[in-house]
Amino acid sequence: MEYQNKEFESQTFKDIDLSGISFKNSKFIDCVFEECNLSNVDLDNTRFQDTKFKNSKILGFDLTKCNDFILTVGFEDSFISLSVFSHLNLENTNFSNCQIYDCDLVNTNLTNANFENSDLKNSLFQKTNLSFASFKNAKNYDIDPNNNFLRKTIFSVPEVISLLNGFDIELD
Repeated sequence: MEYQNKEFESQTFKDIDLSGISFKNSKFIDCVFEECNLSNVDLDNTRFQDTKFKNSKILGFDLTKCNDFILTVGFEDSFISLSVFSHLNLENTNFSNCQIYDCDLVNTNLTNANFENSDLKNSLFQKTNLSFASFKNAKNYDIDPNNNFLRKTIFSVPEVISLLNGFDIELD
């Protein structure tokens, strides 16, 4: 199947290896990718509107190359690594139950985002708006309160203690 210069609406893509495929100039509206391999997909001028990724492998996903007009995506139970979400408006985005490793979330609006039960090992948050975001039962995040905007952000104990990493203090 060809995925470049196409429009897909209300379609479910299930158990498909899409690694290295080009989505260039395509539109995905109300679509679901379930149990797919989306490694190193070409996202040049791709449009995602109300698109969900479930139980998928997402490697080298550079969302900054997408058309950001009405960019709405959600991730659930997925492995996301070496991916870029910087400088985007991803308000209300779901990242629940995901492994989010080595991802770039710099200068991103993640207001009301949901990172519940996710592992954020080596992911970079800098100048990121995390207002009203939930990190309930999330782990391995490294968020500096001095370099990010936190307002009514939800964290769980004991991981919330990692917010003190940026300060020269000792806990006893």
